[in-house]
Amino acid sequence: MSSLHFRPALVSPWKKKKNNNNQFLSAVLNRTSPPSMAALPNPKHKPIFISHLLSFALSITLTSPFPSLAIPSFNSLSSPLSPTTPFSQSKDLPIGLENGKIRPCPSINPSCVSTNPKSSSFAFPLSIPESFTGNPIQKLQEVILETQSNAKIQMVEDTPYGQYMEAEVDGNFGRDVIEFLVRGDVAAYRIMAAKVTYVYPFTTALGDSKGQEERMKKIIEELDWYSPTFESMVD
Repeated sequence: MSSLHFRPALVSPWKKKKNNNNQFLSAVLNRTSPPSMAALPNPKHKPIFISHLLSFALSITLTSPFPSLAIPSFNSLSSPLSPTTPFSQSKDLPIGLENGKIRPCPSINPSCVSTNPKSSSFAFPLSIPESFTGNPIQKLQEVILETQSNAKIQMVEDTPYGQYMEAEVDGNFGRDVIEFLVRGDVAAYRIMAAKVTYVYPFTTALGDSKGQEERMKKIIEELDWYSPTFESMVD
């Protein structure tokens, strides 16, 4: 009996390609990491939209302007702050009450006398005698206008801390500012040069505290109010 020879069944190329694709998809689904380029069916053929995307990104890169360096101009640079000097501080001398009290003398102004105990040139406040029956602020205005040269009353104000008055008079180096704060039978005051006079090279100020003391002495004598001094306490 002659042997029979069986030929293998013919498989069409399309079916074989389909089986290969199925095997590739199965391998992709079973892998935990993305497939390598070698496992792809045909890595040489890239999708058309990827090439278009790369061309679009390249065109944007070439047409976009390069970022400029943020270099500040010389005009935008702020000038360094000038150091604070006694001369610059003397341009703005504060006047008026501070926390409801007469201010002390500024350290940069030697032409000053104040009843504030923080002052280097200290004077005791005036004590209004019980025999005085008038208006203390009104009396102060009258006496200042009578005893001082070119006197001018700048302000009279009622405050929660007492009656405040500010006046300007002629001093030895320009104008002096006289301030009074009357509360009850006590009159606190400060007399100060409105401007500080410096000698070259603007480090030493000319003092006139003796001149302020003399001007206040005339006012106190005319008021006839009690003015304690260190000498009277020693005696």
